[in-house]
Amino acid sequence: MTISKNDINKNSPIGLFDSGVGGLTVLNKLKKLLPNESYIYYGDTLHMPYGDKTKEQLLEYSDKIFKFFEQKKCKAVVMACNTTSSVVYETVKDKYDFKLFSIVHSVSEVLSKLQVKKLGIFATRATIMSGAYNEKIGQFNPNIKVYGQYCPNWVHIVEENSMNLPESVKIIKSDFDKMMQNKPDKIVLGCTHYPFLTDVLAKFGSKDLFIDPAEPFAKYIKEYLAKNSMLSDFKTGNDEFYVSSNPDNFKKSSVMFYKLEKNPELLVF
Repeated sequence: MTISKNDINKNSPIGLFDSGVGGLTVLNKLKKLLPNESYIYYGDTLHMPYGDKTKEQLLEYSDKIFKFFEQKKCKAVVMACNTTSSVVYETVKDKYDFKLFSIVHSVSEVLSKLQVKKLGIFATRATIMSGAYNEKIGQFNPNIKVYGQYCPNWVHIVEENSMNLPESVKIIKSDFDKMMQNKPDKIVLGCTHYPFLTDVLAKFGSKDLFIDPAEPFAKYIKEYLAKNSMLSDFKTGNDEFYVSSNPDNFKKSSVMFYKLEKNPELLVF
């Protein structure tokens, strides 16, 4: 990456995108580590959930979002979405002017260093079917057995903020019990929506059992930016939020991890 390309510099913003509020888990971690950076967040709520979309659809959605980030002169873009990271990253990683960070690829090396024999992955169908976590973790540590399981209802449960309703708890417990048949040492919450369910999951297993990839991902991004002289020297940053549908619903759901002062701007490509 050339930092000066198309007027990009170290004080240019960092873009993040996901299918909804899930990527706010990554933004939350980044803001704690890098509070002086400016961020632009795009939630593609119109096409949520991404987990049941084809690769062609995901490429179409992400290309439009990436071009928007190029117009906003972003120095880096964070694929906070595990699904797009798993399915389209390898296809698009060199197509744009900014540095592109993939949550799956960035944290797999960290996960491979865990002192575990069995690692569970809760994720969307697209992420599990891509085999990305299995492949990347296996490249670093072939001795870890990875068990992937998709949870088709979890994204909707988070977006609707209905995780404490009895029917939602029943669904979550059923998926958890199915995973536990593999006797994993740790379970990765392999969709950025899933950390919102930690308190519910902790009713059935210790919180220590679950790994939120957002934290090691944020550390990886900070280390890369520092190493490549891309950290902002501003004292404070500026945040912008955009969604492709239902700004009010996004604001209501976001309170679990990030308090928006106002509704995000509606932006449909």
